Amino acid sequence: MRNNAVKGNNLSNTSRKRIRNLEIKRCIDIIGSGVGLVILSPLFLLTAFLIKTTSKGPVFFRQERLGYHGKIFRIMKFRTMVVGAEQLGDGLKVKDEHDARITYIGRFIRKTSLDELPQLVNVLKGDMSLVGPRPPATYYPYPGYGAYPKTAKCRFAMRPGMTGLAQVKVRNSATWEERIRYDVEYVRKFNVLLDIQILFATVAVVLGSKDIYAGR
Repeated sequence: MRNNAVKGNNLSNTSRKRIRNLEIKRCIDIIGSGVGLVILSPLFLLTAFLIKTTSKGPVFFRQERLGYHGKIFRIMKFRTMVVGAEQLGDGLKVKDEHDARITYIGRFIRKTSLDELPQLVNVLKGDMSLVGPRPPATYYPYPGYGAYPKTAKCRFAMRPGMTGLAQVKVRNSATWEERIRYDVEYVRKFNVLLDIQILFATVAVVLGSKDIYAGR
């Protein structure tokens, strides 16, 4: 009986600690995305101007993605490719910077990861977090949330992130199966300190400009 009580208390303490970490995480998301949108607004305007004046089509690329517990939401990015690029060439896969679907200014935007910045709006709305598993398309790598294996569904137990453990470890150079393993590892090990470490590591990865494209 006593052993069971001790185990129950340990589980309870672990749960409470995780809940506190999730609450702190959401506060960081709201403050970080709000401040980021204000500070980066001049960069947003400049990027939007360059996209609009160098290629035909909208400034933003919007796409349905799978989020928290498989809920569908629309992700925002700066458009870096020609309109309808998903129906051309290799579809969702972009192998290298020479992909003909990438616009002239899009190459620079992708290299510097500026295309991801509009997702600060998704973070502020609560669809995403600054750190978490990247949100997959609704039809790839599996045809819908229900098609994911049970182990892979663990990655949806937290809000998807602008960056994550997989992004600082392998970025886009790995298969989805490999990235999912990192995502599941992140969900299981999550704490605020890990998020902070990933954010700092992300800066180094972006400055290094490595593994931007799938390549395989």
